[in-house]
Amino acid sequence: MDVIKSDIKNREDVHKLVSAFYDKIRKDDFLGPFFEPIITDWPEHIDRLTSFWESSLFLKTKYYGNPLETHIRVDEENNNAISEQHFGAWLNLWLETIDQLFEGDIANNAKQRARKMGTFLYLNIFQARQNKE
Repeated sequence: MDVIKSDIKNREDVHKLVSAFYDKIRKDDFLGPFFEPIITDWPEHIDRLTSFWESSLFLKTKYYGNPLETHIRVDEENNNAISEQHFGAWLNLWLETIDQLFEGDIANNAKQRARKMGTFLYLNIFQARQNKE
């Protein structure tokens, strides 16, 4: 029997998605090593990313932060080791998590926004590396 999934409707749903996603990230041998050493307060990180995605999907909360600056710093702290394969693995886990939990227009929007964000972040990390040379 198929489980009927609903769309992402509110902050509670976004929190469920973000929490499930980062549970996978933390267990992932390829991605976890980038996150575990620098995130010391996981509940706070989950809450911040919930606000980011809630703002992105519903345009109703204010997210204060600079994801690009953060990712450039993490790349520098890891000897410029973040690759397109890392972004691909991140995106695949995000899409998988959405598909496991939700379906609908907002869920599809969350997938599309993640694709665009991953491309934007990776291209700008690469550009930041070039600017340091």
